Parts: sequence; structure tokens; C-alpha cells
Amino acid sequence: MVWRWRYCYKDVLPFSAMVTMECINVGLNTLFKAATLIGMSYHVFVVYAYAIASLVLLPAPFFSYRSRVLPPLTFPILCKIGLLGLIGSSSQIMGYTGINYSSPTLASAISNLTPAFTFILAIIFR
Repeated sequence: MVWRWRYCYKDVLPFSAMVTMECINVGLNTLFKAATLIGMSYHVFVVYAYAIASLVLLPAPFFSYRSRVLPPLTFPILCKIGLLGLIGSSSQIMGYTGINYSSPTLASAISNLTPAFTFILAIIFR
């Protein structure tokens, strides 16, 4: 009985999470294309996407438990968090600009190449 739970936890759960994220990505690209055809700006869509993601992820720390003490929040860490947010939002804006010039199908197909690009960059910068 234990091996069934282990199989489900180690093999089935990551696969189902990956399939779910790809479906959400395709839905988000299609929703973006429909919203921009009506006249919504890229920037407004990115702000709405980040706001909804923040609201969905906000309860997560209340349900998880950390057994160790968190490190102090220093200025360099805050700068790194801000830089990460800036890079993430600018990459979304550039990606949505590309979707506006092409189709959401092409954007979803190109996003499936991310693991291959990650592997190539890992080999190059090894």
C-alpha cells in the first residue's frame, strides 16, 4: 500500500502538475488574445494576471509549515526580489507582444521549447 502512495507522489503528481500548468498556459494565451482584440492593453493584462496570482498564492504560507527560522530580510535580498519581478513582468509583456503579432498557438508551441533551451544553456554554462 505504501508503494502506491510513493508512486503517486513521485511520478503521477509531477506529471499531472505539468499537464495542468501547460493547459493553464494555453488558456492564458488564448484569453490574452481575446482580451487584446477587444482593446485591453498588455500592461493592464499583466497587472491583472499578477494580481490574480497573488490572491491565489496568498493563503499558501498559512497552510505550510517551516521548521527553521527564516533568514533576515536585507536590502540586497529585496533588490533581488524586485529584479526578479521586473524580469518576470517584462518577459510577460514581451511574450504578449509576440502573441499580438502571431497566434496563441505559436506562443504555446514555443513555450514547450523551454526545457530544451534550459538544457542547452546548462550545457553551455557548465
